[in-house]
Amino acid sequence: MLGSSPLPVVSALRQRTLTALALGPLILVGVTWLPNAWLALALVLVILLAAWEWAALAGVSAPAARLVYLAVLGLGCLGLWQAHGWGWGPYLLIPAALGWAGLTLLMIRLETIRPAAGSEPWLLALGLPVLLGPWLALVELDARQPNGPLWVLALLLLIWGADIAAYFAGRRWGRAKLAPVLSPGKTRAGGYAALAAAAAWGLALAGLLGLDPGRGLALVLICVVTAAVSVVGDLFESLLKRRRGLKDSGQLLPGHGGMLDRIDSMTAAAPVFTLGLWLLL
Repeated sequence: MLGSSPLPVVSALRQRTLTALALGPLILVGVTWLPNAWLALALVLVILLAAWEWAALAGVSAPAARLVYLAVLGLGCLGLWQAHGWGWGPYLLIPAALGWAGLTLLMIRLETIRPAAGSEPWLLALGLPVLLGPWLALVELDARQPNGPLWVLALLLLIWGADIAAYFAGRRWGRAKLAPVLSPGKTRAGGYAALAAAAAWGLALAGLLGLDPGRGLALVLICVVTAAVSVVGDLFESLLKRRRGLKDSGQLLPGHGGMLDRIDSMTAAAPVFTLGLWLLL
């Protein structure tokens, strides 16, 4: 089922697994033990690494120009931290979530990918909400009372579980392509498996929290929508890479590519999940 060249696939999977096993405990400890301010600072580093790669996808090659872009993102995080302190965070997540709805409609209608050349200021501008949105969402989620860090962990496990389900279901049953123009490797079977895994995780969370049927159903809905939009985040980054003829956004993480490759799903999922909890729970 792995195709005619199983050894490279197995090797890549092994490398991805080893990297995940090395990073997983670090992420879990950081999420569960770091105070909100320290977690916010750690997430700034993640966002800046992703921003460096985003600038490359926007055609900016000069290191000095990329550093300026990183400085703008850093100032954006500082401003959003202040907004978080004032209680404005959830309201600022509304345009972020709506933006992903708009990008979803755009990609559904996409029939061809035109190669990009030169620098694209519009893409640099778009990178601000795309990268700052998940930063603010995770900071807000971590600060949620009670048990904010556990909600962050629940989101991470939701995305990881959906991704794993999609990968193995796609390998086993994948025939029809989900979005052949954007990502030939994704299948509809994988997408259905991701949504099923998200629904199961939502039910498990509802049971663990002892939610009544109405709120439990709301949580399942939030998880399913979050998993669906996480695929959009992944596909959007695939679009940006294919425009530049790239397979990965970078080589920072063995087997995973760059930082942006690792957080692409989270860029869309985190704002939707956090906003969903704020609106429905």
